[in-house]
Amino acid sequence: MATIKHCLVASLLACAFAATFVFAEEPAAAKPHAPVPLIFDTDIGNDVDDVLALGLIHSLESLGECKLLAVTITKDNRYAAPFTDVVNTFYGRGSIPIGVVRGGVTPDDGEFNRQLAMAEDNGQPRYPHRINDGRDAPEATALLRKVLAGQADGSVAVAQVGFSTNLVRLLDSKPDAVSPLDGLALVKQKVRLLSVMAGDFSAVPGKEPFKEYNVVMDVRSAQQLVRRWPTPIVFSGYEVGIAVNYPNQSIEQDYKYVAHHPLAEAYRLLLKTPADRPSWDLTSVLYAVRPEAGYFGMSPQGRIDFNDKGESQFRPEANGRDRYLTVNAEQAARIVDLFVKLCSRKPDALVGQK
Repeated sequence: MATIKHCLVASLLACAFAATFVFAEEPAAAKPHAPVPLIFDTDIGNDVDDVLALGLIHSLESLGECKLLAVTITKDNRYAAPFTDVVNTFYGRGSIPIGVVRGGVTPDDGEFNRQLAMAEDNGQPRYPHRINDGRDAPEATALLRKVLAGQADGSVAVAQVGFSTNLVRLLDSKPDAVSPLDGLALVKQKVRLLSVMAGDFSAVPGKEPFKEYNVVMDVRSAQQLVRRWPTPIVFSGYEVGIAVNYPNQSIEQDYKYVAHHPLAEAYRLLLKTPADRPSWDLTSVLYAVRPEAGYFGMSPQGRIDFNDKGESQFRPEANGRDRYLTVNAEQAARIVDLFVKLCSRKPDALVGQK
């Protein structure tokens, strides 16, 4: 399906990883730390892993591990912001700023943005939210500048799980009323880490390189991002997400504490036929918030680039800016167990209710 971020067939490649491992719940990182100031940049609506990743962020914030500063959207669809607002409001954080791309890619509704943003029961909105049309939301670049300018130097983690459009426009931005710095200088001053779901780093000699969706859909922006971004970048490639499958069984069993749950409903609307789904975007969020928890392996340092076809290229380099995540079967099972517990965790307002 053209609107789905990644091929459903690929989700079956590693679905056996999680079945044989069971781990105790990990409600918080091993070492307490101040909440990570986090910006979530997403193409929400193209696949459901973005939705689960947003739910994961809210659960991590409830545990005191992060603070969601803003959600910026790279899918240029008028219902992407309302649906994002649905999820934020469901978790009791409807005041979180939401910014949208103008003149971006993938303008289609997708399988759930419009449906759930406009869903009604007995003439009333199924999911309360304040934004009814993304055209009324602020533009993402201006919002990113405003949010970054208000944060401590070197403190912000950015999880980019969609296209690079918004972040490259941020780099291109000029000084304004919120900051005397241009975009490049503002990022360099405020951002500690960029955690990106993009690319594929499982190259096999003699096999054509895989062209990952987030890169291919806006290749020029992806190239500009990796060539100009001034702070460390850690990539979670396509191969990591397909090794960490979110189980459909959890969707069917763990979200029943409310009659309607936006994460579960989005999942069902996208897949239609019950199936496990790779957790591409969740892995970048997890690393952004818990980078030292040992969930992943890590490549050597180096530099990553994308050619004009969207193929990933990694060049080892001492003291290089970039690294990419790796995952083995045991790590994948541990991560799946964590995702199930945190994504399906009750919002704070519902804790204690039957």
